[in-house]
Amino acid sequence: MIKVGIVGITGYTGEELIRILSKHPGVKLTVLAGRATSELRDLKDIYPKYEYLNLKCEPLNIDRIKNETDVVFLALPHAVAFEIVPLLLKAGKKVIDLSADFRLKDAPTYEKWYKVNHTGKDFIKDAVYGLVELNEDKIKEAKLIANPGCYPTTVLLGTAPAVKNGLVKSEDIIVDSKSGVSGSGRKNVVKYYETEHPTLRAYNIAGKHRHIPEIEQELSVLFNKKITVTFTPQIIPLERGMLSTIYLNLKNAVTTSQVIDVYKNFYKGKKFVRVLDEGILPSIRNVTDTNFCEIGLSVDARTNKLIVVSAIDNLVKGASGQAVQNMNLMFGFEETEGLKEIK
Repeated sequence: MIKVGIVGITGYTGEELIRILSKHPGVKLTVLAGRATSELRDLKDIYPKYEYLNLKCEPLNIDRIKNETDVVFLALPHAVAFEIVPLLLKAGKKVIDLSADFRLKDAPTYEKWYKVNHTGKDFIKDAVYGLVELNEDKIKEAKLIANPGCYPTTVLLGTAPAVKNGLVKSEDIIVDSKSGVSGSGRKNVVKYYETEHPTLRAYNIAGKHRHIPEIEQELSVLFNKKITVTFTPQIIPLERGMLSTIYLNLKNAVTTSQVIDVYKNFYKGKKFVRVLDEGILPSIRNVTDTNFCEIGLSVDARTNKLIVVSAIDNLVKGASGQAVQNMNLMFGFEETEGLKEIK
């Protein structure tokens, strides 16, 4: 039994972490914290459905976290983890950060896209990018996990087999992604439902979305060369769920069934990736409230393109579920522990 703390429980990802970890048989939730300015409150006053846990949400207290936890999940806005992560690591705690603060390996790139000074530069090199299906061995030995973003998760899982098997070119990669409104946080969700719902709209197009450098960084690792992508995110009138359609130029003529065989072989034994049979495409409905990523594939012989469709729940596989998946590997649990049935 490991002792677990969560910092930042009032956001979507913090709530999801409570939902998953409260049912994990190897976990004891010991510290649930808000910000330093938060007041001490009963958890049931924030989330009445968790009255049975008999826990409190307390102000952020680093000393208490050090004394009462083995691992800490940080479900905080960007640029907040800089001050917390060094203190926890120096105290010998393992940390899983759900923000973007340690995902990008180049601090100036982070500063350019997030418009803040990166004050945790010394710890970037120690952070392991927590995409389990690609970095399992490194995650097992990690002290600090940079939990991937939701959009990058769909793109990287959707492209990795094709790239690693030399099926596709590195040029002119196009990603069209649609996300439920929860991806933008509670405040923006309230605004959306008050002023827009229901609607579908694009946002931060033409190279303006903050997940672009993360996508390009990790694709560059896969291709072993610098990659740029065209990325268009869109909001859909659902609370949760994400679906990306990725267009890749094929190197040689290949059939859909051959590509599917490559993908199924690549993800053989991977617990949370489902590669669908020919003619079947992913649906957000099938992955909602789960840690699964569904991948559908089709070759457009007319244009010599591979079309990949990748779907996840942005709050689970795109955030908190993936974070728990990382924790399981770090502490020697079965990878699926606490994630097989989390509804």
